[in-house]
Parts: sequence; structure tokens; C-alpha cells
Amino acid sequence: MNRKSLLLFPIFLGTFFILTAQETKVYFHEDKEFQEALALYNNQQYQAAQAIFEKVKATSKNSETEANSAYYAANAAIRLNQRGADKLMEDFVERYPTSTKRNSAFLDVADYYFETGKYPYALKWYKKVDESSMSHADQERFNFNNGYALYASKRPKQAERYLSKVSNSPKYGSQAKYYLGYIAYEQDDYDEASARFDQITDPELLNEKLSYYQADLNFKLGNFEEAIAMAEKQLPKSDRKEKSELNKVIGESYFNLKRYSEAISYLEKYRGKRGKLNNTDYYLLGYSHYKQGDYEGAIQQFNKIIGGTNSVSQNAYYHLAECYLKLDKKSEALNAFRNASQMDFSADIQKDALLNYARLSYEIGNPYEPVPEVMAAYLEKYPKDEHQQEIQELLVDSYITSKNFEGAMQLLEENKGYASKETYQKVSYYRGVELFIDGDYEQALERFSKSLKSAENSNFEAKAQYWKAESEYRLNRFDDALISFKRFKGLPGVNSIPEHEELDYNLGYCYFKLKDYNSAISHFKTVTNSNLVDSEKRGDGYLRLADSYFVTSKYRQAQSAYEEASKMNGPERDYAAFQKTLCSGFLGNNSAKIDGLNQFLTRYPKSSLRDDAYFELGNTYVKTGQESVGLQTYDQLISEYSRSKFAPRAMLRQGLVHYNASRNDQALVKLKQVVQKYPSTQEAKQAVATAKLIYVDEGRVSEYAAWARNLDFVEVTDAELDNASFEAAERKYVEGKSDAAIRAYEDYLKEFPNGIHALDVNFNLAQLYYAKGDKEQALAKYQVVANSGSGEFTEQALTRVCEIFVEKQDYQNAIPYLERLESTAEIVQNRTFAQSNLMKGYYGQKDYRKTIAYAEKVLNASKIDNRIKSDAQIMIARSAIATNDEVLAETAYKEVQKIATGELAAEAWYYDAYFKNKNQDFEASNTAVQKLAKDFAPYKEWGGKGLVVMAKNFYSLGDAFQATYILESVISNFSEYEEIVAEAKGELSMIKAKEAQTNSSVDPNGN
Repeated sequence: MNRKSLLLFPIFLGTFFILTAQETKVYFHEDKEFQEALALYNNQQYQAAQAIFEKVKATSKNSETEANSAYYAANAAIRLNQRGADKLMEDFVERYPTSTKRNSAFLDVADYYFETGKYPYALKWYKKVDESSMSHADQERFNFNNGYALYASKRPKQAERYLSKVSNSPKYGSQAKYYLGYIAYEQDDYDEASARFDQITDPELLNEKLSYYQADLNFKLGNFEEAIAMAEKQLPKSDRKEKSELNKVIGESYFNLKRYSEAISYLEKYRGKRGKLNNTDYYLLGYSHYKQGDYEGAIQQFNKIIGGTNSVSQNAYYHLAECYLKLDKKSEALNAFRNASQMDFSADIQKDALLNYARLSYEIGNPYEPVPEVMAAYLEKYPKDEHQQEIQELLVDSYITSKNFEGAMQLLEENKGYASKETYQKVSYYRGVELFIDGDYEQALERFSKSLKSAENSNFEAKAQYWKAESEYRLNRFDDALISFKRFKGLPGVNSIPEHEELDYNLGYCYFKLKDYNSAISHFKTVTNSNLVDSEKRGDGYLRLADSYFVTSKYRQAQSAYEEASKMNGPERDYAAFQKTLCSGFLGNNSAKIDGLNQFLTRYPKSSLRDDAYFELGNTYVKTGQESVGLQTYDQLISEYSRSKFAPRAMLRQGLVHYNASRNDQALVKLKQVVQKYPSTQEAKQAVATAKLIYVDEGRVSEYAAWARNLDFVEVTDAELDNASFEAAERKYVEGKSDAAIRAYEDYLKEFPNGIHALDVNFNLAQLYYAKGDKEQALAKYQVVANSGSGEFTEQALTRVCEIFVEKQDYQNAIPYLERLESTAEIVQNRTFAQSNLMKGYYGQKDYRKTIAYAEKVLNASKIDNRIKSDAQIMIARSAIATNDEVLAETAYKEVQKIATGELAAEAWYYDAYFKNKNQDFEASNTAVQKLAKDFAPYKEWGGKGLVVMAKNFYSLGDAFQATYILESVISNFSEYEEIVAEAKGELSMIKAKEAQTNSSVDPNGN
């Protein structure tokens, strides 16, 4: 019941009629106008009466009649609510201080204002009344009215003083006790309220007004059965608002009696204050459903409890978590347990909630904080708990589950009793694999070695030994790799693990790198004869087998192996075809070689070996006496591949052909073209030397000297000194004396900056500086070689320049070199490297069109690993997001998901959740976020973004608790990511504003 409605309770005082009878009897005299005005006044015709009273007051010669007229005129003004009416009455009191109407005026005006509900005005006039001069009847009326006016003006203590004076009055007693009881009720003095209400005898009050309050009082006094009985009795007589309140009393009484099924129907009928329930109301309903085993129904109520920070909320969140668990909604349960564990109103609930929070974090992952930190926090808070061993084991496993293997290793090294040596063996192995995948082979090698020192499990011992060998191979420590692979081969049970299938392949490569080609041949033969090796590796095995034969001059066997490699249709089939034709030449069948090279040029129009093929074809034509065709072939090579390293060689060969045929003028033209187009290359220097021979033969030495002096890369007179200086430095290089070689090479460049061997020296210096880790020094030397044109080391130097700039993320400088590398690279992997980094460089420059174009080139390249594929797909996806092409982005991220690892996989799973949310597939979106939280916990930024999506999902699914709790957790735990926090705050504010419309416990301002 709305308490304000009590103020409208009817009060029959009869004040006005008593006053009229007195006036007629006491103040009657023969003045006709006065009597006429008085009659109008008694008939409530105040306007007309006022006019006549004013006239009589102005003309009467009788002081009493004048005073009475002034009194009634002022009274009429008050009843007409005229401006200044109060002033008229005050003027009357001041002007006629001896009038018998003075006290009556105060009381009459106060009663008038009281009857019209203007209690502050009434109190003003009651204050002026002289209580000692009133009759008994007036005094009772005065006390009741004054008391009620004070109560209505929210001054209950003062009201009690006046109402108490009439609590035993036959006329006002019941009403006074009612209000006195109600004041006690409002002040939570339920015993006093109950005593007052019990004294009321007025049947109207008993029937109409007291049942609700007595029901509520009984509820608050713990008399639940009595409260139910009284409320049930009152329900049929109540209005809509009272019904709502009575349903609350009945529902909560049943709740306290643990009669939950009966409580639910009444609690559901309660409409709240001003149409809004609060957190406690939702808790009562939720708990009632929970006790009935209706977990869905319980969740629907519990999850409306937002922002609660009291014992009711802690209890609610704990039971909400239990309901979620009953329905196998573990992610939701995690949040609710976490919330309950962060409150300390009940120590038992807090502890149990934290225990369950820790267990669930281990089982499904934790998006807010690292799982190991959750376990460690429990062990710290409850160090001697009966669950200590369980949590210790989960702590170790949580590092493993969250793939924080480095953390697990550190934990186990500091707490050896937490797990067995076998666990440490596995953890260090997994960390080694992780580092290997990231390309950090040195650190991976260290972890595999640690794993081997704790070799309890033979299976993991074999795996660690194998990947230790792989790490050593990647670090170019081929001798060590060979020893490790052989050790792997000798371990027990090695045949049962998949890595064993690639052992001969790896041994073959070790021997190949160590130039023990006969041993390499033995192992590559095993690879090609095995059905266990996949077709790609078998194809590669045939190639390396062929190469080993080729290097050892076993051209017929090489040719046969190259033929088999071609049949495998692998990515290097063009290389196999090319090498096979070379074998024909070495076997003396130049006709077959020429046919084979021409077939190669027709069959492989996009091969990176076409310039090699043209060069070999030209050489073979010249060698077989087809000089003209050979020269034309060289021309074709120079025309189509002017930037190839074979272009200057072909041009030099043309000059030599003319020179050998005594066509000296034509020879000089070609030789000078080599010098002009490819200065500083070895071919240019050889061209100068050959041109010198021609000029000397023809006696044109001065002409040669004039020409040679204009060449800044040749110092003809210092040639012997140049060669001697170079050979001295080269000797130290070959002997492995790196520091001495660096000093010698630098001295050479100071003496001969454009010397004959300047390019070789710059390249060797670059290699030495790079090996020492001095990449800035190396870069400068590599750039000299890369910028020189098409020399022997150009591609290698160009690749290194790109690598160094890319490593520094300096794409501004890297892009021109990457473009050159892409267009000139003969090694497929180098071209793919260039395209991959051009893709990243253009993305950094926000050139999304070129980014996507290069990403597609990368994806079309042959023989690329999954890491490069995922890089390409992620570039396409990010570019699509940047250009608002979400259809393309969704497709690309799905591809990334299939192959990516680490942070790229985390990004892909975030967008999986993002697009599913957009498609309103909220449950599936949440599943993706859970995957992100469990498997990619180290990538906190993506986890935070995923949580915001999860919050949106839950709110769309009607779970306000999960939505708000997740957003509040994001705001608390992801402060380093300002954009994520800003989005979370915006979503939280919007949700709270909506929830505040139905839940009075929620701050509508989102606080």
C-alpha cells in the first residue's frame, strides 16, 4: 500500500458547522446588512459575503460590528484563496487586539487550511493559537489536527506529542492510535506499532486499513503464518498497489517457512516499488526456483541481480554459479563463482567459490587472469587447506593447459615437489617445440637438452632428441645434428614415433651439407624407396639424391634420379628437368642437351631457371660449332633477363666468341657494353682484361689507356698489389680468423675502394659482421653488393639487406630492395620471402590493395609452410577489415583458423566470435570466445576484445548478470588497452541504463 494514500483518510470534524451556530447565537444584532452578509457566508457564498462585510466594516459606527465584519471579510478571503488573505487576517488581529474573535480567527484559519490539505499553512496558524483559552472540544480538535499536520509534514516526533494527547479520545482516539502506530511502524518499532494497532476499535479502520499493516508487522516480527493469514484476508479488499505489497508479504513469508513452491506464485505477482523490483526481490524468486530444482527459472532471476555488493548478492551469485553448473554452462559458472569469491560477507561461500573458480579455470580456461595465478592465489590464501595437493597438481597442469611452458618450467625448478621429473621432462620438451616453431632455435636447443636430462619417459626422450637434432641443423651445426640424429636412431622404441619416418631424410641432408655425398646417397636412396615418407619428401629425396650423384660426377645415375623427381610432379620439377639436360651434356650428348634445353624453355615459361637455360643453351650451341645460333641465344637472354647474373656473363661470352674468331672490333663493342651496363662486376673486370689484350695485339695501347682511365672500378697499374692484398685477407678468412680477416678486408677497401675484388671483399665483410651480430655494419656492406648489379653474390646480399630492414620493421627502406629481390630472385624461397614482406610492408603503409595482391601471390607460391600461409591470409583479412569488406575478412579469417598458431590463431578465433555475433549466432560466438580464453591465454589483448563480444552475446541471450560482470571485469583487468576499456564502458552504461528501467537496485547512470 502506498503510504501517501493514508493522508487522504477522511476526517469528519464538523468545524465549520459548529462555528456557524455560535456566530448566529452570540453575535446577532439588528444590523440588516451584517445579517445578510452572515447568511451568505454561512451558505459558502464567500465572494458576495466579503463585499458586504467590507462595506459594513467601512460604515459601521459600532466597534464590535466593525471588528466582526473585518474578521469575516478576512475569513472569506482565505476561503477564496485570494492573494494577501493571510495579511488581511493578520491586520484584523493587529487592529482589533481585544476582539473575542482573535483566538477563534487563528483556529478557524488553521482548521480551514487543514481541511483543504494545506498542512504547512495550517501549522503556521495552529502555532498562533492560545491553547489555554480553548474549549475542551476545540482543544481535542486542535491536538489531533496539529498532530496529523505535523505527521503529514514528515515531522513524526512532534506529531507523536499532539496525537498522544487524544489517543484516548472517544472521537479521535482510534485515528490517533492508527497514526501513532503507523509512525512506530515507519520507524521499525514493530512491537509498539503492533500494540497501538491492537488498541484500535473503530470498525472502519479495522476492516479497511489495518489488515495490510498488521500482516506486514507480523512478517517483520517473524510471525509468518499469521502474516499469511492476515494478508490473504486483506487481498480481496485491496487495490492494485496494495495487492502487490500483500503478495510480497505472503511470498516472503512462505519463503521464510521454506515452502518455496507456494512462495513462487506470490513473489511473481509482486510488482515492486514504482513498477521496479530490486536485487533482493530477484534473489528470493531465484532461490525459490533453485530449491525446486528449476535451474533455468533460477538463472532467469539470479542473472538480473546487477552490481550487488552485499551478502544477498554473494549468496545469489554462488547459487547462480551452481545453477549454471547443473546445466553444464561452465563459462557462465566461472564468472558467477569469481564474483562470489571476490566478496567476503560469508567466508565459507568465499572459499568454496574460489575453489570452484580455480577448478573451472583449469578445466575451461580463464579470460581474465592467467590460470596459474588463480591456483597460486588459492594456495596463498588457504595454505593448509585440505585441497592443497589437488590445487598444486592443477597449478602445474594449468601452466601446461594454458601453454605457458616456460612458466611451468620455472615453477617446477623452484618447487621440485609439485610434480614428477617426467612432468618436467614433458614441459621442457613442449617449450622447446614452441620456441622451435617461433624460429628461436638456440633457445629451443637449450630446452630440449633440459628435457633430455630428466628423461623418465622414453617416448618423450626420443622426441626431444629428434628436435634437438633439428634445432642444431637449423643453426647450421651439421656435425652436431648428425650426432644427435644418430643418437635418436639408437634409442629404444624410436620406431613407434612419427618422427622416425623422416630420419633417413634428415641424415641424408646432414651428410649432404657436410659434403659427404656418398653417405648422403645411401640415406636418400632409403627415402626414395620408402612408402612411409610422404610424396613431397620423396620427391625432394630424389632431387637431393640426384644432386649428390651430380656433384660426384655420376651423371648417368644423376640423370635417372632427376627423371624420377620430374615424375613426382613436385614444386621443383623445372629444376629436375634442367639438371637432367645438364647431365646429357656432361655425358657428351650435346645434341640431347640442346633438345632438352629447348624443351625446357617451352615447357616452363615461368621458371626461375630460364636465364640459366638460355645461358647453357648458348654455351652449348657455341661449343658444337653453331656459333650464330649461340650468339642469338645470348641476345635473347640479355633482352629478356637484363638483370640476371647471367646477362653480363652472356654478353662477355659474346665478346670472347668474337675475340676467338678474330672479330676484334665486334669483340670490343661487346666487351665495352659489358663494362658500360654492368660496371664493377667480375664480368666487367674480365671484359677490361680481354679488351686490353685486343688493344695490345693491335698496338692501340694508348687508346686502351685513355678508355681505362675513365673506369672508376679498375686501377690497372695497381693490379698486382690489389691481388696480393686480397689474397692475404682471403687467407685469414679461409683459416677462420674472423677478426683478422675483417681488419685485412677493411684495409683492402681503404687501399682499393674500387679494386678488382671490391665486391668479393664487401660481401665477405658483410658475412663476417653478420655472423658477429653486428647487423648495421653488415647492412652497409651488403648494400654495396646488392647495389652493384648482377654479380655472383647479388641475390644473397639483396636477401640479407631485406632481412635486416624487415627485422627492424623499416619497410620504408626495405620495400625498394624487396621489389628488386622479387623481380630478380632465382631461388624460389627468396622470391616468396620478398613477396611475403612486401605484403607486410604495404599493409604498414595502409596500401591495402597492394597488400591483398601480394598476399595472393604468396598463397599461389609453391612449397610454402603454414606459417607463411597464415601470414598471407591474415594480411588479406586485416586489409579487408580496414576497407570494411567484412565478407572477404570472414572468409580469410576462416582460412587463418585452419593453419595459424600463436597470436595469429588468437586473432582468428576473436574474429570467428565477432562474425558469429554479427550473424546473431550468440551461443556459437561464446564457444569461440571460450576457445580463445582456454587455448590462447597469453594473448591478452585478443582475450579482452573477445570478452566484450561475449558480453554482447550474453545480453542478447537475456543474461544481464553475465554481460555486466564480464564488462566490469574487462574494465578492471584490461586497463592497458584503452580502446577495449572504452568499448566495455560504453556497453556497460547502455546495459545498466536499460536494466535500471526494471530493477531499482541498478544505478541508471551506469555507476
